[in-house]
Amino acid sequence: MFEKISIHTPRQFVTEELNPGDWHSLEPLFDQLERQMAEANNSTQLEEAIINWEELSAAIAEENSKRYIAMTCKTDDKSAEQAHINFIETVEPEVKKRCYSLSKALSSHPHRDGLPAKRYEVFTRDAALEVELFQPENVPLETETAKIGQQYQKLIGGLTVTFDGEERTLVQMGIFLEEPDRTLRQKAWELTAKRRLEEAEKIDNKLDKLTKRRNQMSSNAGFPNYRDYAHRRKGRFDYTPEDCLAFHDAIEQEMVPLLKELHNERRAALGIDSVRPWDTANDPHGRSPLKPFDQVSKLIHHTQSIFDQLDSDLAGWFRTMHELDLLDLANRKGKAPGGYQDSLAEARMPFIFMNAIGVQRDVETLLHEAGHAFHTMACQNEPLYSYRHAPIEFCEVASMAMELLGGEYLGEFYDTEEMRRARIAHLEGIVFVFPWIATVDAFQHWLYLNPNHSVSERDAAWSDLIDRFGGNVNWSDHEMAKAKLWHKQLHIFLHPFYYVEYGIAQLGALQVWANSKKDCSGALTDYKAALALGGSRPLPELFERCNIRFDLSSNTVAPMADLLRKELDTLKNNR
Repeated sequence: MFEKISIHTPRQFVTEELNPGDWHSLEPLFDQLERQMAEANNSTQLEEAIINWEELSAAIAEENSKRYIAMTCKTDDKSAEQAHINFIETVEPEVKKRCYSLSKALSSHPHRDGLPAKRYEVFTRDAALEVELFQPENVPLETETAKIGQQYQKLIGGLTVTFDGEERTLVQMGIFLEEPDRTLRQKAWELTAKRRLEEAEKIDNKLDKLTKRRNQMSSNAGFPNYRDYAHRRKGRFDYTPEDCLAFHDAIEQEMVPLLKELHNERRAALGIDSVRPWDTANDPHGRSPLKPFDQVSKLIHHTQSIFDQLDSDLAGWFRTMHELDLLDLANRKGKAPGGYQDSLAEARMPFIFMNAIGVQRDVETLLHEAGHAFHTMACQNEPLYSYRHAPIEFCEVASMAMELLGGEYLGEFYDTEEMRRARIAHLEGIVFVFPWIATVDAFQHWLYLNPNHSVSERDAAWSDLIDRFGGNVNWSDHEMAKAKLWHKQLHIFLHPFYYVEYGIAQLGALQVWANSKKDCSGALTDYKAALALGGSRPLPELFERCNIRFDLSSNTVAPMADLLRKELDTLKNNR
């Protein structure tokens, strides 16, 4: 799959013949690193040890990425599945133990304070956190949760239904929710919901297994609950769980009223008594769904044209990805759900994975993942592997801002009227996603602050949150589907507490977009400069370099809600 890819910078410490997927090959290098760090007699020698450590980490990370990519591209490929399992069972646990030892040695090293202070501020801070939280007994628990998460992906990725005589994935069924025919939409939605509910017990069981292990991990580390442990583990130095709860409140106060306005507009336009779950993705004026492309090759071509107009650096980066076969975009049976961008750490190149089926959301997804890819390419020249990826809260600024910036050029896919429709759909989607983010994050707070809950209590807690944040959707006669709707949110299973970052980043992305309306060139210059910093500076400084505020209160949420409301009003009134 990666035949065209080569290592970005020649290895200095790691041998060319190293097999990063074999622990016995890696172990001598970790032994060597520990000796080098112990024998470092000054800060220069200590820095050399760090650079070697980072080179080895990149080689291991790339091997992990390649195996994960292969597994998600073909979940029905037994050899790819086994290769990924072998890595997480035999390599990752040992690497975690040895990296802990290196972090511990660095944190207590007599020459640590002699390292360039600004350069290594984030690196040494993160190493100290690793030492603080590492518990040997958590390593096998982390391996178990990774395996359970893979089982969830395999289960969800393999679900299909027969609709109009044809077998379709649940992802493919999403296209029918955009159809003008309400009866058809309802039939498609109910069939998909029914199929998920048929697997509800299995999915609930997987979460029960995951929460049990995660609760044990937090207890092992001396935390009162997994929520507080997860926040600390994610290195959230600049905001707290309480800030997240305040963010939920701000979304409820500022974004949910706008969501309800949009639902009321939709109800009136459709001429229906209430908005039902199958009425939220279709065009409210009865027009056929937008069909931006019918072949993935056209998706790539038109996206390239957007970047050609937006910025020459971005255009060049995307063209390089296409030329190097770093795009796997089409949906197919056996492919894991969702979309992601992963980085090949030694090649310092990005890979984009998604499930395109020919809808407007696919265009937004590719712009989004391209933003992540641009982040990878902007910091290619950063020597330290750890600094070539930023905190998630800023990684998602890179991607979400690209959706908004690229969205100004959707004429590459549509005529004028269709472009207006697409932009309205995108901006309304941003309004919809803020309450969803709050729902998912608040649900996870509840999950781990109530560790002894029952399945029925969990269903009730989720349903209450849908009532709080879900706007004016009527779930009558589908209460069980409502209670289990979280089953489709893979973050809850695979990446606990990795979701509020999307809301934080969306606030940042909206600010980048607002800046671009005043000075597009200046906003792009700030954007690329901030991306080039990677993770070398603390989170608030990354926001600052992008000329945006890092703030979760209504002071920031309210003006962004106003911006969305005004932009939508302008688009809807300019026919």
